[in-house]
Order: sequence, then structure tokens, then C-alpha cells
Amino acid sequence: MTIFGKRLSDYVAFSKPFLGLILVVGIARLALSLGGVPVSTAKWISITAVIWIGVLYYAVRVHPSGFGSYKHLLPIFVLMSLVAQAIIVPAIVLAIFTGHDNIYSVPEYSFGRDSKTWLHAGAHLALGTTIGSLMGWLVGCLIMFATKKLVTRGKDMNAAARA
Repeated sequence: MTIFGKRLSDYVAFSKPFLGLILVVGIARLALSLGGVPVSTAKWISITAVIWIGVLYYAVRVHPSGFGSYKHLLPIFVLMSLVAQAIIVPAIVLAIFTGHDNIYSVPEYSFGRDSKTWLHAGAHLALGTTIGSLMGWLVGCLIMFATKKLVTRGKDMNAAARA
């Protein structure tokens, strides 16, 4: 399978560090929650923070590495969202089946409402993988645009200084 001229395995290989980090952070967050650590403590281990750091990293890294351009950011961010949802959705389903909240189903993150629902799990599948990926891509494109301008401007300044 190719996406924008690259194999899916190329995207996975390029984004493997953050995909692994998202997996580790997501599982650690769930494990802490299931282990009885208070939400106020477990919330500091954040998949969202790791994803946004990944957005910044790949927005800066993709172009200079020669991996690609704006369009190549999208599959990377979709992969990051998919890995996150692969942890979050089963955690919500676990809460539905057991009737016990975990960090991914507590009311604090659902406007005070019970989030042990199939609607919540479905929303993560539908919106987390699409809107989440597109938001990351939009921000990533803006960062890449600024990065490319700064790098080009820096090269022009260095060339002028050498002349």
C-alpha cells in the first residue's frame, strides 16, 4: 500500500519513535489509573502532550530529512492518532464492561458526565482518528511552513555573509 508515493511501512519506520512513546505513555497512564493512582496524578502522563510534541517534531523534521513535504505529514499524524485510539477505545470499553472508571472514562474529562458509553468510544474512533489527525496536520503544516521559511532565510543570510 502506498500513500503519497511512499509505502505505509516507510511512514511507520519514520514515525516509530513517537508511535512507541504514545503506546508506552498510554499504557502507563491506564496502568496507573487501574492501580489506584489518583486521576490528579495520572493526568500528568499525557498521550495528548506526546502527540503534540510529535506534531512539532515531525513538522520540523520531515522536510530537512528529505522524507517529504506537507502531504507526508498527514499519514504520520494519522498513525499517531490510531495508536492513541488503540489504547483509549479499549480502555473505555473496559470501563463499560466493568462499570469502573479508569483515566480514559472519568467524568472529569467528559464535562462531568458518565463517559462509560459506547457513544464515547465511537466518538474516539470516528473523531479522534479524523479530526484529531487533521488538527495535527493543520498545525504541523503551519510549523513546517515557518521552518522552511526560516531555513531558506538562514541559507540566504549565510550565502550573503560568504560573498
